[in-house]
Amino acid sequence: MQGFGSTIFAEMTALANEHGALNLGQGFPDTDGPQEILDAAKAAIDGGRNQYPPGAGVPELLDAIAAHQKRFYGIGLDPRSEVLVTVGATEAIAATILALCETGDEVVTFEPYYDSYAASIALAGAVRRTSVLRFPDFAVDEESLRAAFSPRTRLVLLNTPHNPTGKVFTRAELELICALAREHDAWVVTDEVYEHLVFDGLSHLPVASLPGMRERTLTISSAGKTFSTTGWKVGWVSGPAQAVAAVRTVKQFLTYVASGPFQPAVALGLGLGDEVYAGLSRSLQGKRDVLVEALQGIGLDVSVPSGTYFVVADVAPLGATDALAFCRELPARVGVAGVPVSVFHDDVDAARTLVRFAFCKQDAVLREAAARLSTLRA
Repeated sequence: MQGFGSTIFAEMTALANEHGALNLGQGFPDTDGPQEILDAAKAAIDGGRNQYPPGAGVPELLDAIAAHQKRFYGIGLDPRSEVLVTVGATEAIAATILALCETGDEVVTFEPYYDSYAASIALAGAVRRTSVLRFPDFAVDEESLRAAFSPRTRLVLLNTPHNPTGKVFTRAELELICALAREHDAWVVTDEVYEHLVFDGLSHLPVASLPGMRERTLTISSAGKTFSTTGWKVGWVSGPAQAVAAVRTVKQFLTYVASGPFQPAVALGLGLGDEVYAGLSRSLQGKRDVLVEALQGIGLDVSVPSGTYFVVADVAPLGATDALAFCRELPARVGVAGVPVSVFHDDVDAARTLVRFAFCKQDAVLREAAARLSTLRA
């Protein structure tokens, strides 16, 4: 793990705390999720569900995950053999890569990438091969993607909707990725934690629902982003039984089990009505628009996100030549924290002046952040 130190999120949050800045760096909501989910967790605690849960997850959550995949995407799963509950999506990603990759295997992913991807690949002794998504549209470059594949490709690690860019991969892009995976007999591991945070009338399209992909895809998601319960750390992985069993074998030696009383609460949440999911997306789209307007108002080029709760802006018009230095100065300078996109890159020059801001905050916080950022007007 040489080369992996403290995460950029810890650094920027510490700076935000030091300077009393509004933290638009770390991606967590500043309000709680639906009350019925919170009440269900309290009831589980009061009901004595405070010991080790079953290794694969409590039965009602396994059933709820399978029902969710069928309800939203038409994907049929056996909840007892094709679903595994994990300690958030981060453990699901690590356990899956450790289960599927041997030393020297290659993992194709897109950059910028969530920072745990690189660490998990390194832990497995595998090799990271990337294709760059470039500002402002972050479209897939077919030539670059094809070049990332080789006879040693073991899996493709895909995040859609995509952190940090807010990109929602198109069907054509997903079909290209799937075609290359089939050509190289590779697994596709999809991180879909932002699946319900999609805007402008778009829909999330799971890779496992595409023709010929059900048997070579492992799908990862979690409750944290959907229900604003990031601290509960309840995630899951689903897919072919043999592959899920391999992930479970690794997972049991990482954390064994966790999140006992939160699991039945998440099960309840997954069964909530469509209006809950639609309301979350609608609310976040409004928050996105507030922040995008503020950033554009100070003269920045902005990539308007189609999903997640992040927006990427180019701070070069403010005279910045290095987004990392810019972000380290920003909390003291104007009282706002962001995250430099370059830390999610191997090709640092591709994102030298790009900054990611989170908009999963109360409207009053976003308006105050907009006011503070306006003092930077180019």
